[in-house]
Amino acid sequence: MEIRKTKQEEIDILLQIYAGAREFMARTGNPNQWCGGYPSREQLCRDIADGISYVAVEDGEIEATFVYFHGEDPTYRIIEDGSWLNDNPYGVIHRIASRGRVKGAGAQCILWGFAQCGNLRMDTHKDNKVMQHVLEKNGFVKCGRIYLADGRPRIAYQKSGIL
Repeated sequence: MEIRKTKQEEIDILLQIYAGAREFMARTGNPNQWCGGYPSREQLCRDIADGISYVAVEDGEIEATFVYFHGEDPTYRIIEDGSWLNDNPYGVIHRIASRGRVKGAGAQCILWGFAQCGNLRMDTHKDNKVMQHVLEKNGFVKCGRIYLADGRPRIAYQKSGIL
């Protein structure tokens, strides 16, 4: 699977992937994580323009998408009911979604992100049992609870080769 930066002309494909991901989450007990058409076309365009949007391509088809960046995420400054594994520089993955056609596509994106920095943080909704399983299966440790800018809580995870 090839992972590369997203092109602006691929925005409609990303919107389709996210729509499918919202349907999947609702069917698997997580109907509240990405409500109201999140992420929006505008958000995705910003991510692409900022150079932080990536796609995973298999046999010429986009199978997954995510945001990756290296640097501080403001929502990770405060963690409750636990602590981060370390305070070293880290990478972040957000908004990961797969078409569901290639088994393990999401895990491949996560492992790619970890390979970029060796110290990766992610978060997910308490009802997103599928993502919690994927993270824990791939060596992530549940570290505590963080809050998004709008105050919604998320379970915080980290995987580190740097301790």
